[in-house]
Amino acid sequence: MTFSLSQMEEARRALDVPLFADLSGDAQVSFEFFPPKSEKMEQQLWSSIETLAPLGPRFVSVTYGAGGSTRERTHATVARIAKETGLSAAAHLTCVGASKDEIAEVADAYWQAGVRHIVALRGDPPEEGQAFVPHPHGYSSAADLVTGLKALHPFDISVAAYPETHPEASTSQSDLDNLKRKIDAGASRAISQFFFSADAYFRFRDAAAAAGIDAEIVPGILPVSNVSQTRKFAAMCGAAIPPWMDRLFEGLDDHPATRQLVSATIAAELCRKLYAGGERHFHFYTLNRAELSYAICHLLGLRPTVAAKPKELVA
Repeated sequence: MTFSLSQMEEARRALDVPLFADLSGDAQVSFEFFPPKSEKMEQQLWSSIETLAPLGPRFVSVTYGAGGSTRERTHATVARIAKETGLSAAAHLTCVGASKDEIAEVADAYWQAGVRHIVALRGDPPEEGQAFVPHPHGYSSAADLVTGLKALHPFDISVAAYPETHPEASTSQSDLDNLKRKIDAGASRAISQFFFSADAYFRFRDAAAAAGIDAEIVPGILPVSNVSQTRKFAAMCGAAIPPWMDRLFEGLDDHPATRQLVSATIAAELCRKLYAGGERHFHFYTLNRAELSYAICHLLGLRPTVAAKPKELVA
């Protein structure tokens, strides 16, 4: 009997070791949240933090709205995490709409609040579709922002990386050159934009190494809880959604529980492939929901520890 290539591939899968059998739990994770806009959203945020904290994340970060639109809420959220939990809090900070003096004021306030980790980004313009225009007295790039922050305080700084190339970059090489400038300016690591192809990430990781970038690059993972929202995010940041993934979510608009199961399966498989390729740190874009990220961490072998639990959280 002669088997086709696809039949042989299926036969091999039937004999494969289970993907998540007895992983050692040596993976490390970090989580991203956004500042809440309402009391209900604040309760959800702190419930998510309380759920994920026992997994012992390396850090948790809080985003900064386009044009600095969430500056006060971001600061309040980060300061509260630093004060009320045992977690290492990282604050996002961008160049958009602020002078160097204003950014220094924000950075100083973080330092006074005990925050030592900054995620330094160029940032998105306040209006979608607009081109980035530096503040006349501000920083013109994320690399410049890293240099300025390092001159203020010895912050631990993370920057962004784009496995599928930033949409505004002229070439993938120019995008890598920009990443190297950020690392050379003093950033400790890069956190990647989300992606859905392990191969795309591995190619980027190899290209970064060939370009002389030796800092840690952390893969960013987005469990898809809202398909239409993810399509919008992907279009803005240059991430490709594979056709097979689009097809898996067809017909699930009115089935949220099923959609979550599919989402967790896709993201967990991606993490497992990255793990097999040597990655041991994963950064989850939680969208302020804990269940999908927690499930994937569990599959990766992580278990809650008493030592990692936060201090009393009061919503």
